[in-house]
Amino acid sequence: MAVDSTTGASRARRSPARGTTQRVRVPKMAELVAAELRRQIIRGELSEGEALSSETELMSRFGVSRPTLREAYRVLESERLIVIRRGANGGARVQPPRREVAARYAGFILEYQGASVKDVYEARAALEVPSVGRLALRRSAADLAALTEALDRYDDEYNPPRSIRLHGEFHQLVVRLAGNETLTLLSEMVHHIIETANVTLQPDSGPSAERARRDTGRTHRKLVELIRERDADAAEELWRRHLGEAEGYVLGDDAAASVLDLLG
Repeated sequence: MAVDSTTGASRARRSPARGTTQRVRVPKMAELVAAELRRQIIRGELSEGEALSSETELMSRFGVSRPTLREAYRVLESERLIVIRRGANGGARVQPPRREVAARYAGFILEYQGASVKDVYEARAALEVPSVGRLALRRSAADLAALTEALDRYDDEYNPPRSIRLHGEFHQLVVRLAGNETLTLLSEMVHHIIETANVTLQPDSGPSAERARRDTGRTHRKLVELIRERDADAAEELWRRHLGEAEGYVLGDDAAASVLDLLG
């Protein structure tokens, strides 16, 4: 039994293994249109900020009605792949996939699941420690220059909230320079939660805060030296210890805090 794909109905076929009839869902035309436009965005055939062709042109190209095309738009808009602008210069414009969107959604899932902030810190260590070792073995002169520049920015910053953010940016830089895109994305997905915890839960003034700031700067510089020397084992050990100390300092008595408590 075949049906027109615009209805979204099912197509029946017989299973060769058991001789039974199974239902296979046929995609709606709006989904097929969205899939083709999504493919063009993902492959860079449509660039950021570029306006999609007019509705009339796209309706003709895909052989669909205006309601079907607008349903496809709603799919892409929900995925943050296009932005719909109203008015005389309005229309659908391309917005490539953004890591912060994935990070925000990951935060929602962790909140819903009741994950603890400690759990997130442990995940960060699992991502960052191997990245440090990888970077030590693969580092280039450009990598060392980027790390040194980040260290100098941290040393020159005396505004506590800003220095905390620079601290987090250094961690992100280390993972990014290690060169694994998947690990970089996963790291960025927990970065927002870590940064929020760092700003919210740890003191931003007083002797302990200043001492932690100085210790952090020294540890970061030591890490760069180990990376320069290509000493992967020592770099990993230093970073594992640093992350453990940072977790204890930030969480303290709040070790049981949940992501929902932090972000909710």
